[in-house]
Amino acid sequence: MNERKLKTVRKRRRLLSLRSQLRRTADRPRLSVHRTSKHIYAQVIDDEQGRTLASASTSSKQFGAEHGKKTKTERAAMVGALVARLALEAGVKEVVFDRGSARYHGRVKALADSARQSGLVF
Repeated sequence: MNERKLKTVRKRRRLLSLRSQLRRTADRPRLSVHRTSKHIYAQVIDDEQGRTLASASTSSKQFGAEHGKKTKTERAAMVGALVARLALEAGVKEVVFDRGSARYHGRVKALADSARQSGLVF
């Protein structure tokens, strides 16, 4: 198996493993994180009603343009704090963390730690 196909298989296995665990805890909203090479996106989603309760990203207008000098990890931490504040304003205190197929490492971990420090419980 070539290297590229192997990475795709591993990524898919991580995603399916995580999704099977999340289905068991459908009573709480889900904090979904999507990471690209430039930006990071976070949403608090209520799967029962099928709607987004709060969202933040490095490309949103709420984030602002003055944060361009910071590293991607620092910006991810700021997005975590912002999405936590918006979720708390929407009345959500407990969430389930959905990292998708990304590893819990680097920017994803910085976002999660910042959201925890800002008051979200997961």
